[in-house]
This record gives sequence, C-alpha cells and structure tokens, in this order.
Amino acid sequence: MALWMETGSEPKTETEIADLEAISALKESTALELKEKGNELVKKGKKHYPEAIHCYGRAIDQKALNDHDTSVLFSNRAHVNLLLGNYRRALSDSQDAIKLFPANVKAYYRAAKACLSLNLLAEAKSYCESGVGKDPSNEELKKLAKQIDLKKLEQEQREAQVSKALVEAKDLVSAIEDRRLKLGNAMYRELTGLRKPVLDKNGILHWPVLLLYAEFMSKSCPPLPWDKENHYYRDAIELYYEAGSGICLSKSKILRYLLEGTAAANVESIGEEEKDAADGSPYDSSAGSYKWVKVNEKRTLHDVLKEPNFIIPMIPVFYVVSKRSGFYKDFITGKWRPPA
Repeated sequence: MALWMETGSEPKTETEIADLEAISALKESTALELKEKGNELVKKGKKHYPEAIHCYGRAIDQKALNDHDTSVLFSNRAHVNLLLGNYRRALSDSQDAIKLFPANVKAYYRAAKACLSLNLLAEAKSYCESGVGKDPSNEELKKLAKQIDLKKLEQEQREAQVSKALVEAKDLVSAIEDRRLKLGNAMYRELTGLRKPVLDKNGILHWPVLLLYAEFMSKSCPPLPWDKENHYYRDAIELYYEAGSGICLSKSKILRYLLEGTAAANVESIGEEEKDAADGSPYDSSAGSYKWVKVNEKRTLHDVLKEPNFIIPMIPVFYVVSKRSGFYKDFITGKWRPPA
C-alpha cells in the first residue's frame, strides 16, 4: 500500500498511484473543511477565535493545498491573531502568506496592521506601499498608510520633545556644576510640585525659592491668621537655611529630577548613570552636626547657594523667624527641627 512506502520513493504500481491520489484528495478535502470551519468560527465571535486559529493551523499542516490557497490560510490566521492582539504571530503569518503568494493583498494589509501595532512604522509603510503596488485602487491600504504617516509624524514630534528636554536638563546640570552648587534630595514636594531652576538663553540661572515660617510649622501652633502680635515686621525677621546634613546627589539623579514632568521623564537611558557612584556623597560638615545658618541679606542668592555647607534640596528652602517671638530662642539653639 502507498501508506507504507518509504519517504522519497516513487509509486510503481497502479494501486500505489491510486492510493496516493486518494490520500492527497482526502488531505485536500480535510484542509478545505478545516478552512471553512475556521471561517465559521470567526463569524461566531471572539470566544471562538482560538479554535479558529487551531483549525487554520491544522489545515496548513495538511500540506495539501496549492500556494494560493495556503497563502489564504496564513492570511486568515493572521487576521484572527490581529483581532486577539497577537501582533507578532499576525506579522509572521502575513509574511508566510506573502512568500507563498506575493499577490495576496490582504496579507500586505494585515502585515502593515501588525507592524503599526508593534510600532514598526517603516516596515508598516513598506507593506502598505507593496500592497498598493499590487492593487492601486485599494482604499483600505491607502487609509492605513495615512494612519501610519500620522503616527510617524507624532513619533517624530515626540522624539523632538524628548531630545529638547534632555538637552535643556543637561545644560541646566552643567550650569549648576559650573557654579559649584550641591543638590540634595527634594523637600516639601507637596508645596513645590514640579518647580525647578531655569537656565535662560543668556546663561542666567533662575531659582524658585521656598520661604517657610518655622514657628508655624509645628502642630502645636495655629496657622497665621495673620500675625496678630505683630512679631513678623521687616526689621524683626531673619532668614536661615539648614546646613550640616544631607547627601549630594549624583549627576544622573539630578538629571532624573529635572526631567520629571517633561517629555523625557520616562527615558530609560540618559547617558549619565555610570557617574552615580562617583558623584553621590554624604556632606561632611566640620562640626559633624546639624545647625542653622543665618543668611546675610546683603549677599546675592548665588553667593548664598555657593556656601560649602548648603546642600540645596532641589529648590532652595529658607526659614523665616522673628527675633520678637518666643520661638526664636528655641530655633537658634537648635531645639526645633523641621517636621518629618
């Protein structure tokens, strides 16, 4: 019988030839039945899609159909994989369909759709152009090509925004380094939000500054209604910053902070990670302890920020106290600390 023939051998008798023809016809009939069953399952809805894919796969495995019909099977399976979001499988099936029958326009469309979903825009456009080349009047391919062009434009605009944000942040870090300023972990983010220093086109660094009334940060003190006892008049107030504690952040961590809220916020690599270990270091004050430093109001903000014991918590924070208040003594003797 033909079933027992060795692989590669040729049938010699009429019986063997007849057997092979019967087997081939049976496989072809099975493949066509499986194809139709797959088509019916697709019509029944998403719940039946996995079974439809299985039917198309079994039909392909029969290896009984010509290249055109097998190409249709691959294209149909690509269609169902697209519906299920299996974009890699859809692309692979579409490519197999095109190899078998290069005039299969639906396969080009489905390959382009899969590439678009995978953000392979150049490949998606290429499949669209090839499909239109086979069928110049195909409106679906033309519409899809427009979607691809729009997404490509959006991607280019996005990339330009990311590049601009990275350049601005790196320029800002360079300006901070040139001024020998030290930055530490951000404080009071609930008050400062995403406010950051800005470097203008003239190379001038502009800092937002947070002023806090230390006396009224304690839970035991009510908020200012405003200063009924008239302690906080101009000649009575003094300005202080916290010194002697904190960690100087590395260049890459500063960059990450500056990129928050920008188009480049989620960029995986910013090219500075290798400097983390070298740049990040704890501040070592000569006294080795926490203290308040009074600000000489005649000095510029630039000069104050350059003080070796001032680690800027991303945005300079200064504490306002009044010499007339009973709180003043506790503050300058270090008995008060900012609430955690």
